[in-house]
Amino acid sequence: MKQYYVYIMANKANTVLYTGATNDLKRRVYEHKGKLFDGFTQKYNVVKLVYYEVFKTVESAIKREKQIKRWRREWKTKLIEKVNPEWDDLYCDIVD
Repeated sequence: MKQYYVYIMANKANTVLYTGATNDLKRRVYEHKGKLFDGFTQKYNVVKLVYYEVFKTVESAIKREKQIKRWRREWKTKLIEKVNPEWDDLYCDIVD
């Protein structure tokens, strides 16, 4: 069964947040960490996976991504800290 993900990445100081959606979380986080594409995450050194959710449909993942992107920083911080209070890099939890 196909899975889709909404994720939040941060820079090392946790001052910059990026929200995205993907169907392959491992690959996408690897791309961010390796700065394989020009853009926001490369410019601001966004390399740490701090939050993610799993969805069964691409539509539900995109809807959630858009919802979180509209949120204030404070709300995103509370969402992250509910499951990851230390802001650890969760990448090691998703790779084999």
